[in-house]
Amino acid sequence: MEAIVKTDFQLPGQQGHYVGKVRDVYSIEGDYLVMVVSDRISAFDVVLPKGIPFKGQVLNQIAAKFLDATSDILPNWKIAVPDPMVTIGHKCEPFKVEMVIRGYLSGHAWREYKAGKRTICGVAMPEGMVENQRFPEPIITPTTKADEGHDEDISKEEIIARGIVSREDYEQLEQYTRAIFQRGTEIAAKMGLILVDTKYEFGKKNGQIYLMDEIHTPDSSRYFYAEGYEERLARGERQKQLSKEFVREWLMANGFQGQEGQQVPEMTEEIVAGITERYIELYEQITGEQFVKAESEDVAARIEENVKRCLAAL
Repeated sequence: MEAIVKTDFQLPGQQGHYVGKVRDVYSIEGDYLVMVVSDRISAFDVVLPKGIPFKGQVLNQIAAKFLDATSDILPNWKIAVPDPMVTIGHKCEPFKVEMVIRGYLSGHAWREYKAGKRTICGVAMPEGMVENQRFPEPIITPTTKADEGHDEDISKEEIIARGIVSREDYEQLEQYTRAIFQRGTEIAAKMGLILVDTKYEFGKKNGQIYLMDEIHTPDSSRYFYAEGYEERLARGERQKQLSKEFVREWLMANGFQGQEGQQVPEMTEEIVAGITERYIELYEQITGEQFVKAESEDVAARIEENVKRCLAAL
C-alpha cells in the first residue's frame, strides 16, 4: 500500500501548481483545475509526517458523490473524476469566506458557549443549551479564508461592510448553504447518521456562483450516529462520532496539539493501518457503498496517465 504524499506532475497546459495541506492543485490554461487529493493527513494545522494509504481516494470519492447529489441546487466545479484520487473541474474566483453551518452545538461553537459567549459570528445562541444539543434552526457562522495561519470567525455584517462579499452574493451564498446542508442532512439520515456541522466554499466563473472543493467528507464535516443520540445527550455522555476527530484524540492523548515545542507521536505501521481502516469505515458508513481499493502499484504513474487522458478529451 503506497501512500501518495507528494506529486510533481508536468501536465499539458499547466500554468501553476499549488500545494495545500492535503490537496495538490494544478491550474490548466486558466480554465481548469486538476485537484489531486493526496494521502497527507493534517490535524491542528500541522501535516503529519506519514501519509494514510487510500485516504485521498476516500475523500475524493465522497466529495464527488455529494457534488453530484447537490448539483440540482446550484452548479459545482466538478467536470470529471478521471482517477480515484483526482477531480478535474472549473477554475473559479473563490469567495474569501468559508460558509460554516452548524445544526448542533458542538466543536468550536460549544467551546465559545462554554466560555460564556452567547453570540458567534453575530448570531445569537439560545440560553440553557448543552453540548451537542440541536439548535432550533441551523446557524451560519462564516470564517475568513486565511492565506496563512488560522481562519477567523466573522459576522455577515462585517463581511458585507468590508466588501469581502457583496450583500447580494452573500445572501445567495446563505440560501445555497442552507439548501445543501438540508440535502446532506436528509442523505445522512438514510444512513443512520446526523450531519452535525460542515463548511462549504464557493466561487464565481463568468458571473455564475459555483460550489467548490470537497463537501460532506469526514475532513470537512462532523457526523454523529443517530442511534442512541438522544440517550447519550440526556446522560451528558459524548456522542459517537464519524469524523477525523479520532486522529485528534490520538494526538492529544499522546501530548500533541500543534503547539510550539510539541512532538508528533510516532506513527507506527499499526497506527497508520488503523487510520486507513477508519477512513474506509467512514466511507462505507457515509455512502452506504462498499469501498473498492484502487490499484496501488505505482499510484503516481496511474494518476498522471489518467489525468493526461482526461485533459486531452476536454
